[in-house]
Amino acid sequence: MSIRLTDALRREYEQLFESCDILPKHQAEVERSVERLLAHRDRYRAVTERRGVPWHFVALVHSLESGCSFRCHLHNGDPLTARTVQVPAGRPKRGTPPFDWEVSAADAMALKRLDGDTDWSLAGTLYQLERYNGWGYRMYHSHVLSPYLWSFSSHYTSGRYVADGRWSDTAVSRQCGAAVLLRRLVERGETDLADQPAATLYAEVAAEPAGDKAGKRPLVSHHRMRRAKRDEETEKAQRLQRWLTSFPGIFLKADGIPGDRTSDAYRLVTGHYLPGDKRGE
Repeated sequence: MSIRLTDALRREYEQLFESCDILPKHQAEVERSVERLLAHRDRYRAVTERRGVPWHFVALVHSLESGCSFRCHLHNGDPLTARTVQVPAGRPKRGTPPFDWEVSAADAMALKRLDGDTDWSLAGTLYQLERYNGWGYRMYHSHVLSPYLWSFSSHYTSGRYVADGRWSDTAVSRQCGAAVLLRRLVERGETDLADQPAATLYAEVAAEPAGDKAGKRPLVSHHRMRRAKRDEETEKAQRLQRWLTSFPGIFLKADGIPGDRTSDAYRLVTGHYLPGDKRGE
């Protein structure tokens, strides 16, 4: 059975992504995972050149399917020394093993009919990630959001397939979900999504002193690259970051540090850098 990307499902993906918070106990591990993906960005871009698929999608699938090992097929984690044995079996059909990782990865994307013409919006990307893993959670265990996307976040607690067709309500995924990694990549400014709005869409906000489409504007924090000593200043910065994230296409980690990324987002929305940011002088 196939699941269609309806308008309702699109909104669900967008709302989940916007409200996704990394669980504090997993923050360090998420950062390490992101750094691992960034270290191999050039190899992922080589697959982009072959298939037109965004590098971050290839990277996310690589992390979930084979733990970022370049000795395994992207299809399912089987070794590159032979064609795949697990489903999908017998891939790639062309060529002779051992296979180059980039060749195998491009074949995995082709098998899923993914290319540059695929919908790579935020919702489209999350849809293709869930489709890549399968629709079992959504179809048979809808009380659990797929850990393939949401593990290590506030959207997931427990419940997973422990083997093909074997379900456990108490088992917990030990992998960081793809949507969680994507959110962190976007927060850090390491990648973009196809449907992020242009700065001109926020021009009207610059003239609004308080009420606006995203809610009342909070007090502005002074630009700085480290956490303030006073808790109230940290909380003020966090409120500002959450307000900025309420605008489509802006994703900030509410860490209470109003640094360059926060200032860039503030400029995108209001037309001005944060006070104290020398780039605005």
